[in-house]
Amino acid sequence: MTTALLPETAPVTIGVHRVTLDDLIQVARHRRPLLIDEAVFETMEPSRKWLQGVVDSMGQGTETPPIYSVNTGFGSLAGRRAFAEPSDAAELSRRLVLSNASGVGRYVDEEVVRATMFIRIVSLTQGYSGIRPEIVTTLAAMLNAGVCPAIPEYGSLGASGDLIPLAHVAIVMSRSHTGEDLELDSGEAMLDGKVVSGIKAMEAAGIERLPLGAKDGLALLNGTSFSAAQAALALYDAQNLLETAQITAAMTIEALMGFGDAFIDELHQARGQQGQIEVAARIRELLAGSTLIDGNAATDPVRQPPQDAYSLRCVPQVFGPIKDTLAFAAGILENEINAATDNPLIFPSLPDTRSLKAVSGGNFHAEYVAFAADFISIVVTEIGSITERRLFRLDDGTLNRGLPDMLVDSEQTGMDCGYMLPQYLAAALVSDCKTLAHPDSVDSIPTCANQEDHVSMANNAGRHARQIVANIESVVGIELLMASQALELRLGLEATADALLSPAAAAALDLVRGTTSDDGRPIDHIRADVVLYPRVRKSLDLVHDGSVVLAVNQVLAG
Repeated sequence: MTTALLPETAPVTIGVHRVTLDDLIQVARHRRPLLIDEAVFETMEPSRKWLQGVVDSMGQGTETPPIYSVNTGFGSLAGRRAFAEPSDAAELSRRLVLSNASGVGRYVDEEVVRATMFIRIVSLTQGYSGIRPEIVTTLAAMLNAGVCPAIPEYGSLGASGDLIPLAHVAIVMSRSHTGEDLELDSGEAMLDGKVVSGIKAMEAAGIERLPLGAKDGLALLNGTSFSAAQAALALYDAQNLLETAQITAAMTIEALMGFGDAFIDELHQARGQQGQIEVAARIRELLAGSTLIDGNAATDPVRQPPQDAYSLRCVPQVFGPIKDTLAFAAGILENEINAATDNPLIFPSLPDTRSLKAVSGGNFHAEYVAFAADFISIVVTEIGSITERRLFRLDDGTLNRGLPDMLVDSEQTGMDCGYMLPQYLAAALVSDCKTLAHPDSVDSIPTCANQEDHVSMANNAGRHARQIVANIESVVGIELLMASQALELRLGLEATADALLSPAAAAALDLVRGTTSDDGRPIDHIRADVVLYPRVRKSLDLVHDGSVVLAVNQVLAG
């Protein structure tokens, strides 16, 4: 069962095994230290040695053909040899970084920057980039010291890689090979909550800024690391969100005295869809022990017909495909964070009949990431869409099976709005997501004199996925609040005063009532109107940090 990770202190080691999404979260979100295994540098050595041989040959006056990004221009200038003087290879890298650092917009969250740097390290240590070990050890040192380059959110097309965002990392860690190091050309970084120059941030951390060599610039800039970072963070939170949404859905089903027939295993086995089968099993587990549910596999339902509205009855049929789609996206993104995605890649093992070991291709094209992010956006929007319908049903006295309107047992009907407005908020958030979920991957605007004539827009897809997940975390947090209120109201009715809640619902309810909201007051049962935003915000926190899933799983595990 996916839950939010608790921070660990032992370093995440690069080079021992494929890194996982959990590794990324530990480094990006929990600031877990990073260690690069020495064996990685042996893996990197053949490509570095080949590239150094090319540079040495140029220095000896040997006629060298154009090699993309080593002695040529970039993009549509790829076929033109840029210089004759070998020392200019380093200057080419430096100018690339300076020119590409051109993003605009708000600075992305620190966890996005850290995830980006983590993925870039993993990519460069695959051994195909021809770079010096100092490049990745410097990035690792920055992560461990908390150096956070300031990356604007806009600029990447998702091909040729995330050039602009990654340039905002490279400009902080690098300097001119000439010895001149202008503060104005050192980029920006966050230090103690303020934006400072790259030089100041690196000096504060005690890390030397590196002069770049041949190909180093493009190796740092050309790849899918920024888009993949956003998609991976969105995925992780979406998985936790889905687990939480199953719990809050079950709470609402219980509060509305739903029918158990909709979750009987035979029904879902008859369709044969794995995610649906697993969600139905989870809902049965969450509802087990409740006397508010009407009917199950062994007992006939009392009320007829035994059918709830779709937002209750069809939770497995909606959440099941969401679960399967997120699993698909996880496979894509775990491959991507372990991938070599710059260009060209160097393969010294190519046959001796081929002298050019640098191979130009398109691993920087982030279509995989764009699709994954778009799929995340679509399915998470559906979590919110069906959840909002349950909120509406909880509020409506004609639909909630005997609970008071707006879930408030007011002494003077009409004096109190109760939970009327949180449903408005949910509706606004879901509507926003319906716009944001339009797939970015179907768009493309040609660039670079039509050399780069099809792009993935993976960065936009990743940004939107992150926003959608944040929106729907709030919607599920609202259901946590409203379902808790509804369960207590149900137990307060004479007809169901002796009913037993499921252990899962009781655990979630105890968590909510035992939590202090952001204004210092408890999240208690309301009988008259109160200020709701501190409660809504704290409920969002309980969803985002995995507290709901942890509390319920601990009880169910016994």
